Amino acid sequence: MSIDRRKKIRKNTGTSSRRPRTRVDDGGLTAFLTGTAASELESVLGRAGTPLAFDELYALVHDRSRSRTKNEVLSALERLIDDGTAVADDEGKISLSHGSAWLEGTVSGTRSGMVFFDPDTGTGDEGVSYVFSQGQGDAVFPGDRVRVARLGFDSKGRNLVSLKEVTEHNTWKVVGVVRKQGTDFWLDPSDPRVHVQIRLSGASALAGQGVVAAITTQPTLEEPARAQVEEILGSASDASVEIEMAARRFGLPSIFAPDVLTEARALPDHVLKKDAGKRVDLRDIAFVTIDGEDARDFDDAVWCAPLVSGGYRLLVAIADVSWYVKPGTALDRSAQERLTSVYFPRRVIPMLPEELSNGLCSLNPKVDRCTMVCDALIDAKGEVTAYQFYPGLINSHARLTYTQVWNALQDKEGARDEIHEVYPDVENLYSLYKVLAEARKKRGAINFETRETYIQTDETGRITAILPREHNDAHRLIEEAMLVANTCAADFIVRKKTECLFRIHEGPSEERLELLRTTLSGFGLKMGGGSSPKPADYEAVMAKVRGTPNEEAVQTALLRSMQRAVYSPELHGHFGLAYPAYTHFTSPIRRYPDLLVHRTIRGILSRRRYKPEVAVSPSDLLNSEFSLKQKGKKKEAPKPEATPYARPTAQHAAWETLGKMCSAAERRADEASYDVTAWLKCMYMKDFIGRGFSGKVTGVTPNGVYVTLDDLFVEGFIRVSNLGWDYYFYNSDDCLLEGSASGEVIRLGTPLEVQVAGVDVDLRRIDFERRDVQRRKGPRRWKGEPRL
Repeated sequence: MSIDRRKKIRKNTGTSSRRPRTRVDDGGLTAFLTGTAASELESVLGRAGTPLAFDELYALVHDRSRSRTKNEVLSALERLIDDGTAVADDEGKISLSHGSAWLEGTVSGTRSGMVFFDPDTGTGDEGVSYVFSQGQGDAVFPGDRVRVARLGFDSKGRNLVSLKEVTEHNTWKVVGVVRKQGTDFWLDPSDPRVHVQIRLSGASALAGQGVVAAITTQPTLEEPARAQVEEILGSASDASVEIEMAARRFGLPSIFAPDVLTEARALPDHVLKKDAGKRVDLRDIAFVTIDGEDARDFDDAVWCAPLVSGGYRLLVAIADVSWYVKPGTALDRSAQERLTSVYFPRRVIPMLPEELSNGLCSLNPKVDRCTMVCDALIDAKGEVTAYQFYPGLINSHARLTYTQVWNALQDKEGARDEIHEVYPDVENLYSLYKVLAEARKKRGAINFETRETYIQTDETGRITAILPREHNDAHRLIEEAMLVANTCAADFIVRKKTECLFRIHEGPSEERLELLRTTLSGFGLKMGGGSSPKPADYEAVMAKVRGTPNEEAVQTALLRSMQRAVYSPELHGHFGLAYPAYTHFTSPIRRYPDLLVHRTIRGILSRRRYKPEVAVSPSDLLNSEFSLKQKGKKKEAPKPEATPYARPTAQHAAWETLGKMCSAAERRADEASYDVTAWLKCMYMKDFIGRGFSGKVTGVTPNGVYVTLDDLFVEGFIRVSNLGWDYYFYNSDDCLLEGSASGEVIRLGTPLEVQVAGVDVDLRRIDFERRDVQRRKGPRRWKGEPRL
């Protein structure tokens, strides 16, 4: 600041022109004076909104803190002006500089320990990543609404902000593990994105226990949060307790309300005559269900027969949940709160009470069940030539497993005899599958074969083994039958010009496509289609690598380039499946969108249009980190106009909200299930620390590589410093790490020999280090070779 302007500010203050001694905080952000004078000044200037003379500014500061002297305030002001936070005009009036204007937004956190500020849309800063100045991230919870000031950049070149005010607290309950330190008890949050220190009361003798705590005092820059234990879940080392903690942390409703259970128990345990009326009686048709060995709820049953004229007739009967779960009931409200069933190892949190999910709605064998039927005719080319939907009454003739069906199709000894009554119908399904698979290939749909695993546990829920799950033609024939039913449902709704939820999957974003092309070039592959590749272009790449050592790595790269499928009333088609219209019809026991589709179809059949209602508050889901709202200005592929299929109705807003809720709930369920599985894997791998394994690289970053073990199917991370004696630099153009001295190249699919270096259960992180030749401290020197 110029001497003239400094004198002008001091002119009528009665203070010396000598600046009092100050000291600067080690972050170099603002002056650290007596107390927090600089912070108070910035707060007052931010609220004022107009330039203030020094006397006006001092009066406002004095109202807030009478302990401030004029010299303190003046010194703080000069420091703010010197570092560019504030400016003085020609008259000596002070205001915050334009670059330091306050921003409003939301706090977010990462597992790695970073706390970010996400500016609101409309600020001009959308998409800009901000970090809090040192220590300030410990004073806010993810989801808190805050007001901040820009502070320039930190030593790593990141945009820096200073916390000025928490305008809205959004965390009042925290799940975690009690830790005793000295005579105090603290809560270690199970959510690694939370970095707030939380002091507990009422926690004596609870060390090591998982609890739910209610926040009684929010954290500040000076003090930790305080909380009271509200619920004791049990020992944090118990797998069942970890599932309970995950359910609460992710906001999963796990207990049905009394009125919901009352309604469920009031329903009959069998199909009543009045419920069977006006349904097509299909009980003489040999429907079968084909599911996994551990399945308990059966949504779908199938039957197929060849036609004399060529082609096939396929019947897909789906549990008629909409017949029993009516809009406006407690059952419907509860289902809308949950929106999906959530699957954990050895436990399911169902969308519907057991009386429906495993009883009245489940297509159990040898009992009558109400269904909604998709009755389709399919020609020899795999094209659906006609279809109809109607309420049906079926009696499943057999509950088959994928293993039984596959063994029978392979003609393993005794397998066909085991299911001899229905085997001819299973063979018909298999013949139809082959036709549909060929049609899928001609359509250009992407055919990924991901390696799925399942976890074996003991009676305590701990992992005893992680095994690959076989995926064979028994699975595929059911998948293709479900695709027929889902596409027919979507086509039916579109043709009847009725609003509903579709399952949409858009093409890759420009940013991801660019990264994919770079990755593929490292394998000598090219992606066709220019800036707008088709599903067939993806499939063409996969066709080149199937059966090669690079198959898994290339498939991983292709999968990561894809956008997430969501639910929406807008009709954008399904990129991966290469369908112009697609929806979910086949799983109403476990997915609320399917229930909405059933209600829509029933409304069309009865000529009474279904009008959806948002029966629960959507704010918790739509404001959570699971909502797929765009937080920044990212490069995206140009979106095609949604296909106009129906005139928007007064219910369009409800459909949009339900679509966003269902998408967020699906993501929440996936992340909760993944989190528990990651916890179990970490606990499992603690027994293997120091053990060696073979693996392949499944991810490359500037900080290191992710490696998935060949035998245990567990992924861990190798830091760059643990890759070996060489110095590795990240080649962003080719998405690989390269040793500067050895020339070693590490990319997706590179095989590595590793050993387990450590496990952090709280962060769900497994660390590996290399155990092959690159672990030696420098290149090998032959005997007699001179040292240089």
